[in-house]
Amino acid sequence: MTNVQDREYVFDNMERMVVKAVSESGGYGMLMGPSSTPVLRKEFMDLVLENPRNYIAQPVVYLSRHVCYMDGELEARHLDLRPFVIYGEDIEVVPGGLTRVALRKGSLVVNSSQGGGSKDTWVLAE
Repeated sequence: MTNVQDREYVFDNMERMVVKAVSESGGYGMLMGPSSTPVLRKEFMDLVLENPRNYIAQPVVYLSRHVCYMDGELEARHLDLRPFVIYGEDIEVVPGGLTRVALRKGSLVVNSSQGGGSKDTWVLAE
């Protein structure tokens, strides 16, 4: 974020944004705006002001939800699907993929390093 107007927009809307350190992965160095506190948002604003090129921001993407079997109960959890694509002379989308699941109730974070889980996903028919 190098543009002052963009930075001010992010700061004014942090409770609806995800702010990430560009050098991190797996959900580390990240502010999830809807579940953040005013103190944490202020800490991230200070970090961005100190080193703006080290951060990116995007609006929160509300993931789909699906019923999962959790601790003997059926409960809705957020999830995303990562399809597998083979790229060569032709492009082929493999019938299936990896579904990442937020194991904590209400969480939008599906990264396995941050408490998410995963499941193979198969397409059984066209």
